[in-house]
Amino acid sequence: MVETVLAAIPQPYRSVAIKHRELLKFAMVGGTTWVIDTTVFLVLKATVLEAKPLTAKIIAVLVATIVSYVLNREWSFRTRGGRERHHEAALFFLVSGIGVAVYTAPLAVSRYVFDLQVPGVSLLTQEIADFVSGQILGVLAGMAFRWWAFRRFVFPDEGVRRRTPAVAEPAEPRP
Repeated sequence: MVETVLAAIPQPYRSVAIKHRELLKFAMVGGTTWVIDTTVFLVLKATVLEAKPLTAKIIAVLVATIVSYVLNREWSFRTRGGRERHHEAALFFLVSGIGVAVYTAPLAVSRYVFDLQVPGVSLLTQEIADFVSGQILGVLAGMAFRWWAFRRFVFPDEGVRRRTPAVAEPAEPRP
């Protein structure tokens, strides 16, 4: 799929896209898991967890984070690694947890430092400030942090996993 998309991009942009293929895949995984998070949250909140929106959100984030780990490990960073699988997974979930704090920091600053909330400002101003700080600045800051931390700590070494499965050599018969 990525190769087809890359082939359709006109030059000189194609060269830049190829150079940053890993980042583009990471961004596509992020978009996919955002859709998963949003869908699971809305479905749970509208059905079995109608009275418990926080529980619905926690479940949605957990599902999206598990999918994110699998997609990032097997697609975005498929040739990177350098750690045992359980260590890698633990670091992934730790970085993702810290990422939540990074994502929410701009919204917290907007609301509680700049006091951009009702009654100090209009409802429209509050909602615009929430959207910009939470959905734009927060997502960009969180994505930048996770991109850096995944490459630095979770999948630190390049080229350690093969792109295609290796063919096993037949074992020598023992005398």
